[in-house]
Amino acid sequence: MPEPAAAPRAPESAVCAVVVTHHPDLALLTALLDALAAQVGRVVVVDNASPASEVHTACAARREVEWLPLPENRGLATALNRGIAYARTLPQVSHVLLMDQDSVPEPGMVAALKTALQHLSESTRVAAVGPRYRDPREDVDASFVRIRFPFNRKIACQGDCDEVACDFLITSGSLIPLAVLDAVGGMDDGLFIDNVDLEWCFRAAGRGYALFGICAARMRHHHGAERRRLPGVARGIVVHAPARLFYMMRNRVLLYRRPYTPKRWIAQDLPRVVVKLLLFSLLVAPRRANLHWMLRGLQAGVRGQTSAPPPVDG
Repeated sequence: MPEPAAAPRAPESAVCAVVVTHHPDLALLTALLDALAAQVGRVVVVDNASPASEVHTACAARREVEWLPLPENRGLATALNRGIAYARTLPQVSHVLLMDQDSVPEPGMVAALKTALQHLSESTRVAAVGPRYRDPREDVDASFVRIRFPFNRKIACQGDCDEVACDFLITSGSLIPLAVLDAVGGMDDGLFIDNVDLEWCFRAAGRGYALFGICAARMRHHHGAERRRLPGVARGIVVHAPARLFYMMRNRVLLYRRPYTPKRWIAQDLPRVVVKLLLFSLLVAPRRANLHWMLRGLQAGVRGQTSAPPPVDG
């Protein structure tokens, strides 16, 4: 006779999931909220100025979900910080699970993360743990990364691997104790969107904390950006709107200025700046707008500017 299926675990009541949305795919958001409701005690959805009906309808039917709409798009970092602040008001919550709108945790993901975090914290100062993840359009899991020079070391979960020490985790799926956020601080509002996760991980590591990828925790993560095919590039390249390139360029330069940013990351990123400038100004349309926003972003980064989103004027 087949063995009976294991009973589902009770939700992790000490964990509040923080989901940031901005014009989400409603079917994907619904799948995300359903998956989180079975695994965490509370969910807060912080929405960056989507039409109210888009997100509120998905949240309203779930009593464990709190909807916090923002009147304008204030960026990923600010929205995450708003959600974390809400989690702090809940008496039983000691951890936050940060989630993108394009991710869906597999069953047992949160329990696996929490168990691993508790175990690792017995001997190490752990800032955060994150799951292994896969884009449904890809046929392999994404690797965890250790920053090296001239090339990063990519480590996949294989064999009896339980956890992987790494140098950064993507925002989505990161489980962070509130006590660590007390010590390290929240997300950098000035970055708005790009490299928010990278900056926080570098800052945490600079204060003596470690980061781990957990192989038993799994997540589906959709890379929402368009991929465009180019001759000689098998997987194509990820293409963003011209104004998004402003933040990608500005924020990497801002990170160069931070004392806790690893020098080896800066050394290997500088050639990427040159490649991106050439690629998006010569081969990827709209070339003139791309070049305009990239140069403007580099200029803002050199000046140390962390201002509000610029108007789309070119």
